[in-house]
Amino acid sequence: MARISLDCPVSLPGIPLSVLSVPMENKYKCQQCLLVLRKPVQAQCGHRFCVHCFRQLTSYGPKPCDACRQEEIYEEPISILNSNEAFPDNAAGREIASLPAKCLNQGCDWTGSIKEYEAQHEGRCELERMQCEACKMSVLCTDKDRHNERECEERTLNCKYCKMTFNFKEIKAHDEICLKFPLQCKDCGKKKIPREKFNDHSKSCAKSKSSCPFNDVGCKYMMENGKLGDHEHSSAVEHLRLLLPLVLSSVSLAGGDAAGELQEDSGLGLYRAPEEGVATGAGAAASALSLDMEKKHRLDQEKIENLSNKLLQLERTVSMKDLQLSATDQLLKELQFCTYDGIFVWKISDFSRRRQDAVAGRTPAMFSPAFYSSKYGYKMCLRLYLNGDGTGRGTHLSLFFVVMRGKCDALLKWPFSQKVTLMLLDQNNREHIIDAFRPDVTSTSFQRPISEMNIASGCPLFCPLAKLAGKSPYLRDDTIFIKAIVDLTGL
Repeated sequence: MARISLDCPVSLPGIPLSVLSVPMENKYKCQQCLLVLRKPVQAQCGHRFCVHCFRQLTSYGPKPCDACRQEEIYEEPISILNSNEAFPDNAAGREIASLPAKCLNQGCDWTGSIKEYEAQHEGRCELERMQCEACKMSVLCTDKDRHNERECEERTLNCKYCKMTFNFKEIKAHDEICLKFPLQCKDCGKKKIPREKFNDHSKSCAKSKSSCPFNDVGCKYMMENGKLGDHEHSSAVEHLRLLLPLVLSSVSLAGGDAAGELQEDSGLGLYRAPEEGVATGAGAAASALSLDMEKKHRLDQEKIENLSNKLLQLERTVSMKDLQLSATDQLLKELQFCTYDGIFVWKISDFSRRRQDAVAGRTPAMFSPAFYSSKYGYKMCLRLYLNGDGTGRGTHLSLFFVVMRGKCDALLKWPFSQKVTLMLLDQNNREHIIDAFRPDVTSTSFQRPISEMNIASGCPLFCPLAKLAGKSPYLRDDTIFIKAIVDLTGL
């Protein structure tokens, strides 16, 4: 008997009973899901199963048939379900395909055969509803993409500024700390200043205001950067008036307490009573000293400002060099792993540590290096959740395909419609885990990208995590290999 293929990309459970327009006959029922058989296979005991259900039942090896036990006809080895001893039941498949069918969605009046239902109507009905894998909300299939991209409270987003991945509910909290988030200077009005560079801008902004250097002695004037010289020139007399009491106090302390007490006259300055001559001499000396100190202070300020400007220029130069080095390093990494034939093998080492980071939520997803369909073709990458995403969270590896913005997109055919095959490689080279799909050309995931990358699309239930436990052929030396093949037919 023919072995049931475990590599079939189409894998769905049975057809709902309400699709049938005639009473259900037992021979058309899957013994596992109890629905109408879809792609029926017959075990050696005679019971029929959907190929999807049979693959699940035997995924960890041969298993006793529960239907045989319920009918009290259990007999080994005949009642043992084994993929090597089962075959596609094409006769039953043809009978089921010809059965009359109707749409199960409320308000839809479509009718036809089961074959037509599977080929033409299932999954395409505008009135069909589905449960969102993330938030569990019921939505129309035609609204699925809009819901996933704009409405789902549990959807995962990439920050358009720093590319970090986070949950939609965390968007406000993330915006508060994102180093790349654009801010606006309230002084000069400049927009789109990254948060990480905002302090530098505030220091150099020509319209940003700062306090006068004579603030400590009483000047309350606030000035725009670059206008310190104008303020100091126009307010020199006021600054001297503020400095003079301190200078005279210093002179008094240095020369000892002479007779009399310093007093302030609102119109004539300071004088010492009753010796008028002494007061006049001390005032002149104090004025000369304050002018010298003012001049020295201005020179010191000019030196400090010049040094600050030079330091700022050096910091900018170093920052630009760092950015250039980072961009060059990223380009070298891309070139090291880049392929131009639509075939890409992704080696993921340190699997255990990366998976712990995923479980803890530190790094739930990781992106592969980019690869291309040709030198001037589509730019693509893979996105992997080591602890699963959506319906696969905590139980499966979730693997997704991503169309990225490339330099030659204007020359390519859109939407992207090439068949994509995803594989987890068996390192004994015996039985790879394979899933494949053709893009839904109506989905925004496959339109020409307008940002760095489109929304990922693929397989949330790509591989059960149980297959990577123990001495797994898929995990060796704490390393797994994932392969992507893009069908280049028609390009």
